Amino acid sequence: MHILLSSVQEEFHKAVSFLKKEYASLQTGRANSGLVEDIEVEQYGQRMPIRHLANISLNGQEILIDPWDRSVLSVIEKAIREKSDLGLNPINNGVAIRINVPPLTEDRRREMVKIVHQKAEHARVSIRQARQGVQEKLRKEEKDGGMSEDDLKRLEKDLQKEVDEANKKVEDLCKHKEIEVMTV
Repeated sequence: MHILLSSVQEEFHKAVSFLKKEYASLQTGRANSGLVEDIEVEQYGQRMPIRHLANISLNGQEILIDPWDRSVLSVIEKAIREKSDLGLNPINNGVAIRINVPPLTEDRRREMVKIVHQKAEHARVSIRQARQGVQEKLRKEEKDGGMSEDDLKRLEKDLQKEVDEANKKVEDLCKHKEIEVMTV
């Protein structure tokens, strides 16, 4: 396998992994630690995700954030209110933060499906850009005499197979998340 094909596989894997992470942070009307664990908080002179500052647990439709240091409670609460676009209302009881995750309305579910499709399209664009970069390098290598035209065609065919596989993964993730969002 050509070295460019193995490097593009890694790029495709990154795009799919990023999409999975993005989908984990989408509110689906169920309590999910992924909604808050990656929200960054300014503490101890640096930016840290909440998961590095507290235990995050689930209790039915509620997320419980129990910081190891009580002095970060207000900072975490503020970050959830201001920096997340989830529209969640954290409740600080002086010991922990509770977040009640309300069920989604039908209109909000439809909006979320649109967001799911937008995020999938961003992943597809990343895949296309990676493919285009590799195709340009392969054509340049062929033009410079580094490979034959037959080798170029074979490698482009192999590249397209990789692109198709990555796009299938994106499509499968998209369909799964759409079903999850629309399930009441």
